[in-house]
Amino acid sequence: MKKALIAIGLILGTITVAIIGYGIYLYSSIQNTAGEMHEPLDRGDKSDKRDAAFDISAQDPFSILIAGVDSREDTHAGRSDTLIVLTVNPKEESIKMLSIPRDTRTEIVGRGTDDKINHAYAFGGAQMTIDTVENFLDIPIDHYVSINMDGFTQLVDALGGVSVENAFAFSQNGYQFEEGEIFLETGDEALAYARMRKQDNRGDFGRNDRQRQIVEAVIKQGAQFSSITKAGAILDAVGESVRTDLQLDGMWELQSNYRGAAKNIEQLEITGEGTRINNIYYLIIPQEEIARVQGELKSHLELS
Repeated sequence: MKKALIAIGLILGTITVAIIGYGIYLYSSIQNTAGEMHEPLDRGDKSDKRDAAFDISAQDPFSILIAGVDSREDTHAGRSDTLIVLTVNPKEESIKMLSIPRDTRTEIVGRGTDDKINHAYAFGGAQMTIDTVENFLDIPIDHYVSINMDGFTQLVDALGGVSVENAFAFSQNGYQFEEGEIFLETGDEALAYARMRKQDNRGDFGRNDRQRQIVEAVIKQGAQFSSITKAGAILDAVGESVRTDLQLDGMWELQSNYRGAAKNIEQLEITGEGTRINNIYYLIIPQEEIARVQGELKSHLELS
């Protein structure tokens, strides 16, 4: 009997050591992946539009910029095909999501010229894009995530697909998308859905809606991840295709402290009129429309 207990104890001990060892290996692997993704901003620990950095432990409202870069593999050069600003208010348990149309004409901070806002990434990467968006919206951008096209498809694949509500039936890149709630099984299918523009009479505004739908679906699924194993699988899938100023501990803390906000996601839209300047198409946003959106985002961030 004693020998049997000793044998059982040894087996359980071995299993425990193996589990702990795997946990250490897994965490170390995730840290390495997060380290590859980490690309800090050249501005210290806060936006110039804040008097003090927001406090995660106090669950202060914060903002994050998502930039979809028009490149593939592990490159992050080129224009931002997608710019989405999220403001997150954990006390209200809500997120506001704004797409900035890529043809929006505004000052490119650091260049001293007015141009399409999506050119900022090509000129100066994430830093110039954040500076330009902060100037345009007059709010702090606390963090950013940039993801290229490969990363987008890999993320959807890692999640096992996403569900969206399609406004009308259309086909794109060999895929048929029916009207109503549909399930996008693969990243390539989701990319085709998000990028369609010519069959939508709303053009870029309709495309922006579909992009926000997919981001919303990803956020809601990500908010459910409570284990390091699931988070690790996602990070492994997109590690080379994502850049962010967040480090692993910050990612984990935000997911833990702010995931309740994913219960209520409101999609915002900013509108303007298209025009040609020197034979180049731009979207001109009226100042009163900019002020309206600025006010809504500032209020959500609890800024004066």
